[in-house]
Amino acid sequence: MADRTAEDRTPNLPVSVDDIRSAQKTLSGVARMTALEGSRHLTGLIGSPVHFKCENLQRTGSFKLRGAYVRIAGLSPEERARGVVAASAGNHAQGVALAASLLGVRATVFMPVGAPLPKVAATRHYGAEVRLHGQVVDETLAAAQTYADETGAVFIHPFDHADVVAGQGTVGLEILEQCPEVRTIVVGIGGGGLAAGIAVAVKQLRPDVRVVGVQASGAAAYPPSLAAGRPVALDSVSTMADGIKVGRPGEIPFRIVGALVDEVRTVSEDALSSALLLCLERAKMVVEPAGASPVAALLADPGAFEGPVVAVLSGGNVDPLVLQQTLRHGMSAAGRYLSLRLRLTDRPGALAALLGELSAADANVLDVSHVRTDPRLGLDEAEVELHLETKGPEHCVEVAAGLRSAGYTVTG
Repeated sequence: MADRTAEDRTPNLPVSVDDIRSAQKTLSGVARMTALEGSRHLTGLIGSPVHFKCENLQRTGSFKLRGAYVRIAGLSPEERARGVVAASAGNHAQGVALAASLLGVRATVFMPVGAPLPKVAATRHYGAEVRLHGQVVDETLAAAQTYADETGAVFIHPFDHADVVAGQGTVGLEILEQCPEVRTIVVGIGGGGLAAGIAVAVKQLRPDVRVVGVQASGAAAYPPSLAAGRPVALDSVSTMADGIKVGRPGEIPFRIVGALVDEVRTVSEDALSSALLLCLERAKMVVEPAGASPVAALLADPGAFEGPVVAVLSGGNVDPLVLQQTLRHGMSAAGRYLSLRLRLTDRPGALAALLGELSAADANVLDVSHVRTDPRLGLDEAEVELHLETKGPEHCVEVAAGLRSAGYTVTG
């Protein structure tokens, strides 16, 4: 998306900076002003200061509490008496559950059948009634809307409401206060509520600051939507980053993102997992894949960002099993895992000799599969599949070359 001057930007937007300032007052004593932490590694990579806005350390583990609380706080007494309903795979669910509990409002939250158990448990812990329905979030949203129609409960949309956008925009006000010298803000985009809110807060106060949105390439609804000039639904979405796994932009966020966000980039699954790994190893931050998307964009094209840069780590609610899988994926993408398949003579001590070669090469064996009965093998052959932890791409090459030099036939 091309850069535009402040005069070119659409003035008549559904959310103003005054709305966001009002939301900030509403959130006083509820949402934390999360820390702004410097990243030495990314600073060195980009050549100018990079900071993390740590919404992964927000109450409920993400920025979603902000918008949910502002939306529910704005309901009339009669609306509050009817209760609220929401649909979410995790972060919005927890935000609505806590916000409703703090405001004394009954909350029902629909979650997909396959939602991570820790997120389901946390949502219940915050006081909501959880109903599991549907395999994907779109089915869950439909069920929640049906419930709202049948019961009169107020549907709390995860991103497509002006109050929600205003609440998320308080992140932008905090960034300007904590880092007044900021030149670029990078933020993940799913439905667009967070990016839209930050853009309103920042562009109306500091139009010189560049706002860059980031989507997972397998769930990138904004680029085709911006090209078409209207929200366009994707035929399918696929990404590990469930926090930004949204197939269609919200109407309200889309208007704002189209008017105020300078650019929307996409990142691969490899980039997301590598970014999550970097956050954990270098910054000691537990971040979910969606929250690591701005870091993925910085890693993918460090020369494209003028600093100082603030990358918004939007959430830290990652299922431990998903974290384990993602870290393995990240290590593989970084060249720190090596999978090999090789053949050796099937005789006593052959496997021990192979493991000795790997030990000498300083490769850590994670898993070994030893096959003797495959019909493709000769009578005196065995096939071994190895999964190794290495020190990086160069070490991978050295290990494979060393095995070939030792006489092993590497087949994969």
